[in-house]
Amino acid sequence: MGLSRLAALHGVATSYSPSPDVTVSVPDDTVIAVLAALGVDAGTPADVRKCLAAAESRSRLLPPTVVVWAGEPLPPALAGLPPGSTVTVEPEPSDLPGHPAGRPPGPLSMRSRAAAPAEPVASGEPAPEAAPAPGAAPAWWISPPHGVHRIHVRTPDNRRATATLVAAPPRLPQPPEGTHGFLVQLYSLLSARSWGMGDLGDLADLAAWAGRSVGSGFVQVNPLHAAVPGKPTDPSPYRPSSRRFPDPVHLHVESIPEYGHVRDRAALDDLRQDAAALSEAVLNKGALIDRDAVWELKRQALELVAQVPLTPGRRADYCDFLAEQGQALEDHALWCALAELHGPDWHTWPEALRAPRSPGTARARSELLDRVDFHCRLAWLTAGQLAAAQRAAEDAGMGVGIVHDLAVGVHPAGADTWSQQEAFAHGMSVGAPPDAFNARGQDWGLPPWRPDVLAATGYAAYRGLLRGLLAHAGALRIDHVMGLFRLWWVPEGRPPTDGTYVAYDAEAMLAVLVLEAHRAGTSVVGEDLGTVAPGVREALARRGVLGTSVLWFERDWEGDGRPLAPEEWRRDCLATATTHDLPSTAARLTGDHVTLRHRLGLLTRSLEEELTADLTDTAEWLALLARLRMLPEGDGDEEAAVRAVHRFLRRTPARMTGVWLPDTVGDRRPQNLPGTWDQYPNWRLPIADPEGHPVTLEEITASPRLHGLMEVLRPRKPHTAPPGERRP
Repeated sequence: MGLSRLAALHGVATSYSPSPDVTVSVPDDTVIAVLAALGVDAGTPADVRKCLAAAESRSRLLPPTVVVWAGEPLPPALAGLPPGSTVTVEPEPSDLPGHPAGRPPGPLSMRSRAAAPAEPVASGEPAPEAAPAPGAAPAWWISPPHGVHRIHVRTPDNRRATATLVAAPPRLPQPPEGTHGFLVQLYSLLSARSWGMGDLGDLADLAAWAGRSVGSGFVQVNPLHAAVPGKPTDPSPYRPSSRRFPDPVHLHVESIPEYGHVRDRAALDDLRQDAAALSEAVLNKGALIDRDAVWELKRQALELVAQVPLTPGRRADYCDFLAEQGQALEDHALWCALAELHGPDWHTWPEALRAPRSPGTARARSELLDRVDFHCRLAWLTAGQLAAAQRAAEDAGMGVGIVHDLAVGVHPAGADTWSQQEAFAHGMSVGAPPDAFNARGQDWGLPPWRPDVLAATGYAAYRGLLRGLLAHAGALRIDHVMGLFRLWWVPEGRPPTDGTYVAYDAEAMLAVLVLEAHRAGTSVVGEDLGTVAPGVREALARRGVLGTSVLWFERDWEGDGRPLAPEEWRRDCLATATTHDLPSTAARLTGDHVTLRHRLGLLTRSLEEELTADLTDTAEWLALLARLRMLPEGDGDEEAAVRAVHRFLRRTPARMTGVWLPDTVGDRRPQNLPGTWDQYPNWRLPIADPEGHPVTLEEITASPRLHGLMEVLRPRKPHTAPPGERRP
């Protein structure tokens, strides 16, 4: 019982339910290992008693981080303060957009009273926004401006406490209703000018074309986070070195203003010829996308570009970027410079360099100043092209623009884990518990953030991450959005079945998300597929986080299991036919995905059984489409079936409808096949036609098949009322 109580105090689960009627106990040694990663020694019964006594004897007046939602009741930590307590909210200058540096509004002071309504007692400047609605908060409370502040409390008996206060609006901005757009893995989208893989120039071009030509409202891309360099580099965009900064491999080199002033034109021409050969090999010779080869060419070109002096205006912009990004960028750039010398795994570096604030690392900062500046400049250039892609989307009339993707974690050897070591639970990996689809569970090899450190630091790392991602986004997709509530931690060296859930302060995680997205004017889509704890989807919906609904999974699971009719789908979601981890629509309709998994030895049943089950599933959906007159009876045409699937999606009430770009040209190959590593070329395939021949951006946009599909998604013409008639 003592270990269970201690675990509960630290948010560590001692059991979990893979299904409503099943409860599984977590092994004690797993609980002990997870507590150790949180800095709690529970190795012996005596240790448990000691830590439990210490934890239960601590009485905090305030938790490390407190959340208040505009217009809503105060949290118990504030509402339950003793009458007569003095509360002072000190706004943080860095979190007050629009206020001159160094001159934030004065502190908001107030005194708590008994529950009976009373006039507020306050001194200092009033809050710049109206007080909450009557009854939403005690009468003494003065709402602070939206932001992250410091709150100080002193009780009548002179107890004192200071905490971070997150003051958030109640809901996220919402995208325009009924908007449609494309989902694409950017590396797979090669144009005639690409250097062996898709880049930010291609993204801007796709957005400009899609907004103007087919009325799309958004383009959603894979995470563009910085990768861990290596030979070969891990191609997965979901296991990055840093989630805070983008990868310069996505730069379109010729669009950099200094490119035209490089003196060594012959060297540039040679590099461009080599890049053209890379693209030719991918597009016409069956080669896979080679990220390492692409980066080697771009790195050499960027070295030449970096020799060109910046103009005064460009220099000023670069200096502003450095000031805005601060220590986080300097640390990231230093990691990149050190990785060039000592390899990509900081755990193997010389001892003196393994801590970002060590004397040895300080000397390295000085010695590697030029390389640090080079990597800072690459981050600046990449941010500039990200901004240009969003501007291109907005100029094309897109209501949302570029939807960026936030991976669930980072590589254990990368820049983030080096620069933020105290924030990560070392020796732990994020994954998923066993379920009906995977009896062995999953280990994703991503070290999790420590929830206690996040709270103690006012979620500074999380805030910085979101602010960087949202700076040039029209919306943000959050992979495994359930991770805002809890994550499955797997101790190093143990199978995923021996993991357990660790809880995060979902209220604080959501408040920071809503606050930063509100500031950026962006909406948020959460990938909420798989095991979702009760109440999670409701909590996300309350704050305006859209869900993800994939057609093949939308069934009446609590009833007869039949496919859901379009009107039964939820409204606040992104509706799609597939994702990067699932078969393309053509492969699903034809059963090609089953035969592919059979060839790779991934089936748990015979090929005949799997094909029969898959055919039954698909036939139920096609029958529904036929009953709704979306698919002509007896029409076995694959293109017609793909159009029918998207016609169905368009009829649902979903706010957003996403079209997997490879679906528009009949691609049958998945970009990623979960459960494989070397057996399948995950994350390295270009978009291809039904025969597997790669197609360029120019060919995709000219495809009759694409235009036939997009006709299905065109919005209905609005009703125009005759003169004198009021529209409903």
